[in-house]
Amino acid sequence: MTPVGSLLFIGNATVLLRLGGFTVLTDPNFLHRGEYAYLGKGLVSRRRHAPALGIDDLPPLDAVVLSHLHGDHFDRRAARGLSRDVPIVSTPAAARRLGRKGFREASGLSPWTEWETRRGDEVLRVTSVPGQHGPALFHRLLPPVMGSVVDLERDGERTYRLYVTGDTLCRPWLGEIAERFPGIDAMLVHLGGTRVLGVLVTMDAKQGADLATLIGAPVIHPIHFDDYTVMKSPLSAFLDETSRRGIAGVTKLERGRTVPLSPAVSDAR
Repeated sequence: MTPVGSLLFIGNATVLLRLGGFTVLTDPNFLHRGEYAYLGKGLVSRRRHAPALGIDDLPPLDAVVLSHLHGDHFDRRAARGLSRDVPIVSTPAAARRLGRKGFREASGLSPWTEWETRRGDEVLRVTSVPGQHGPALFHRLLPPVMGSVVDLERDGERTYRLYVTGDTLCRPWLGEIAERFPGIDAMLVHLGGTRVLGVLVTMDAKQGADLATLIGAPVIHPIHFDDYTVMKSPLSAFLDETSRRGIAGVTKLERGRTVPLSPAVSDAR
């Protein structure tokens, strides 16, 4: 199929999306290799790999989609370097904090609510979907998190649908995302098996494969897997797990490389 855009993997959960005429950045994390991200509660983690781009290398942005406010998803370089007028779509808690930092276009979405922008006959829509950043109760010690479904429409017809998991664990109720949003073309899966105080707070290889099965997207791009020292489950473990289960469509991204985005599903549109 004809590509509708492209994806550039910058590192960690930071991806530059070009969808139609729109340019979207996810989870802006531009700390240098060796620098420390602040994770809250006095915890920090050292960055292992340099981002493929610096924040000054970014093109003009139509939106930033931020899963939550952790130092490895929105860092001090992003806070200094992003325009105060760029629309940032995130959780209500994150939007309030960003507003206090001077970001005038921060929008907080509750689960299943949406934000959109238009250009000519195209619409970019971001819908917040649930996530749980750690086991029940423990997750309340961490910032609220959201996943997101990003839709591109042209002339009133959906042309591409992307699911970004955010920093969640796999939970059976995430299956509602596929029910509410049929025809997902691809998903960006936050992995890493991140552990905080020994507790798993992002998906490891098994949970990532479980969620890939639950959602059933034909294209699966793993991200957020080895950039910080708190990440304990390597990408190779996810690739082995999905191969063992016969899960098709897993596509490894390389930092700094741009890949095309093409519709993969047509019968559910």
